[in-house]
Amino acid sequence: MASRSPRATTRRRTTANRAVLRLVVYHASTDVQPQIAPLTRTRKFKVACYPQRTVPVRPPATAVDAVLWELSPGRRPNWRRLNAIARGTPIVSYSATESTTVIERSRAMGFACHLSAPLTGVEIEHQVALASPADLATRFSQFQPALRRYLARVETVGEMMRSVSVSLDPNRVADAVVARAAAWLPAPCWVVVGPDSTGAPKMMAERGLVANAEMAVRALGAWVLRHSQEYTSANIHRDRRTPGAPEVAAVAFPLVCRGRTIAALVGVDRGAAPTAPRFAAPMLSALHALLEPAALALDNAFRVQRAEALSVTDDLTQLYNSRYLSLVLRREAKRASRTSQPLSLLFIDLDGFKGVNDMHGHLYGSRALVEASAIIRESARETDIVARFGGDEFAVVLPDTPSEGAVAVGDRIRDRVSKHVFLKDEGINFRLTASAGVATLPDIATSVDELLQAADDAMCWVKAHGKDGIQLAGVVG
Repeated sequence: MASRSPRATTRRRTTANRAVLRLVVYHASTDVQPQIAPLTRTRKFKVACYPQRTVPVRPPATAVDAVLWELSPGRRPNWRRLNAIARGTPIVSYSATESTTVIERSRAMGFACHLSAPLTGVEIEHQVALASPADLATRFSQFQPALRRYLARVETVGEMMRSVSVSLDPNRVADAVVARAAAWLPAPCWVVVGPDSTGAPKMMAERGLVANAEMAVRALGAWVLRHSQEYTSANIHRDRRTPGAPEVAAVAFPLVCRGRTIAALVGVDRGAAPTAPRFAAPMLSALHALLEPAALALDNAFRVQRAEALSVTDDLTQLYNSRYLSLVLRREAKRASRTSQPLSLLFIDLDGFKGVNDMHGHLYGSRALVEASAIIRESARETDIVARFGGDEFAVVLPDTPSEGAVAVGDRIRDRVSKHVFLKDEGINFRLTASAGVATLPDIATSVDELLQAADDAMCWVKAHGKDGIQLAGVVG
């Protein structure tokens, strides 16, 4: 009798001992076979398929490892019955088409994750692994060989490219990245951290963020942005870079585009791990290749956002410019007409500003304008739109605000301008005042052009009658 080789014996034993995952699929399509074909081609899964209208009242006698529900228009899951079937195992949605809207719908309905059909074994195993009590390091270790092969597939990279190319809004792109990470990588929480307009780290998108972890996640993202390196930790509570962090394990990866790190993908577990997760070089290589199109899409979205901001922003003061003022006034005027709410406009001119330029030059005049714009912006409300109209003239659009409220805002701005010492840091200590005019739709004007003219006339009346005051259009004289 021929002897068996140790390798053959080991291979047969491993195959024999491999756990079979039992799945229940509730489908809306008439033909479910194309959706589950990758699962039925392997012995690793035992799949039971049922039409969605046949969700049983009582749970099955045999335990299942995951429940899958096909998202389709007009059909909503019976969560009481699905939870009874799942018994704590993942309940995941899927669909033949995937978009940001579909992912958002799945999330709003309460599913653990959303997958795209045909369903793949790696994604299903990932969801089952997340429900297990194993720590983050163990899950990555057990899952890494299969995950590396899956991430390196052309189809997987293509799916990432399709997901992140649906929008030029940076936050929506980041949300698509988080959705893919949640479907592929074995951590229950994923966050994209990127820079805000000032360069400070902010959370752009998240899935399953654990309690009290937001500050720590931002700190981890900031570290990755600064160092362009991967981060792993068995317990971020013990890391001095994340003070006050909960006791959880974490990983973070840089999103690199055109040679620079533009954002960070941060994964957080539900608890700490005995050791930090480790990644073999081939795994990191596959992960970076997969994240590259995501980084490119996010960088393009940032560039478009900056270009749009420049087109509506005044270069000197960073307030909105007159072009955007005209657009927003017409938009708000239509909304005010539709909702029967008042719309007020405040026109402001700095008294004595010419003296700054004449005495100290245009450079200091520009600095004084920056200080004045900061006062006006801080004195206005969050719902108000502040713009530089031109020269030393400013405008504030006040939606849903009657004339009395607009006069109160204008008087607050006038008072703060008169009390401010301009160019104090340069040792000049210059004083300015402000003249303001207010007009309101539909009280005094019936169109945007009439509103602009009325506010300007009221401001000019103040300039001609002593300055440093505020006047309501329609009661001049």
